[in-house]
Amino acid sequence: MSTYDRYTNAPESLQWQVPASGAARFSWEYDDGRDRLLALYQKGKDKQWDGAKRIDWDLEVDPYDPLGTPDEALTLYGSRHWAKLTEKDKGELRKHYTSWQFSQFLHGEQGAMVCAARIVESVPDLDAKFYSATQTMDEARHAEIYGRFLHEKVGMLYPVNDNLQGLLGDTLRDSRWDMPYLGMQVLIEGLALAAFGLLRDTTDKPLPKQILAYVMQDEARHVAFGRMALRDYYTQLSDAELREREEFVIEGCYLMRDRLSGVEVLENFGIPRREAAELSEQSEFLQLFRKLLFSRIVPCVKDIGLWGERLQKAYLDMGVFEMGDANLDLLMTQDEEIAEQLDRERFVEEERARVAEVAEVIADGGDSQALS
Repeated sequence: MSTYDRYTNAPESLQWQVPASGAARFSWEYDDGRDRLLALYQKGKDKQWDGAKRIDWDLEVDPYDPLGTPDEALTLYGSRHWAKLTEKDKGELRKHYTSWQFSQFLHGEQGAMVCAARIVESVPDLDAKFYSATQTMDEARHAEIYGRFLHEKVGMLYPVNDNLQGLLGDTLRDSRWDMPYLGMQVLIEGLALAAFGLLRDTTDKPLPKQILAYVMQDEARHVAFGRMALRDYYTQLSDAELREREEFVIEGCYLMRDRLSGVEVLENFGIPRREAAELSEQSEFLQLFRKLLFSRIVPCVKDIGLWGERLQKAYLDMGVFEMGDANLDLLMTQDEEIAEQLDRERFVEEERARVAEVAEVIADGGDSQALS
């Protein structure tokens, strides 16, 4: 069975072509680079891992409750439709929401892989090319992992959300070399990190928790890369050039806030699009989720030097302005620590199982000798 057969609504084409623009840049300076970025590149090499081995794919997943999602987090909860749902229907709803969320993660990771490859091609500095090459591999691994989870454990995929696809297209079509950083590393990665973090911290299911924690460990480096590169570059831009980039951020933030709500899921349950959008707007869980979505973006935008009056007003309107003072470094450190703690816990369990297995073999050997 191909991916096409697993889509809830199959896309018209399984290919999407975005016309390339901008220059491919080479650097003949091989003995120079920013110490911070070269150190991050070394860390990127040291932290490579194999998704087929680090993640325990033998863990069982209930496709009708992959994340342990409580009723209150489902958009239909408390609506006139909720009382009509059977327990089977609620399981289907959980399956669809998980499929929709992880499908957007999958499509976003493929977009991140393409954007990272575009950075390798277009960025002028060799140290940035080096690091972005490691990120391209990271994003390929993430797409592999999310794709495997959806194919093997959930059995269902959703097409890319129109607005996510639009933001990806705008990011890739722009000829300015810094725009893949801004569109992907700051906006799309920032939104994804917040969404990953919310699910990682609320799910009680071990397999998705592993996947989310290990992906977030990589993403902590990627955001640091974007911050370093853009902070250095944006100090060189004119006020007019900075305003152009702030407009891009404002438009992207409103787009993601207003359009990434899973309306497609409710439509697949027979609810008209307009009513589905209204139900989504009324969901208390979605309102909290939206606010948390910007916990990684706002401090990053402020840190790289995009903090003009119009951008600040936009964040005030969204109710997320105060997040500009969040400690992004602390959040990233916590992401790394959570992944490392999961590794330690798994190692202890595996070591305990090995010791028990050896003890059992020894005991069986002793029993055999006694009988003989």
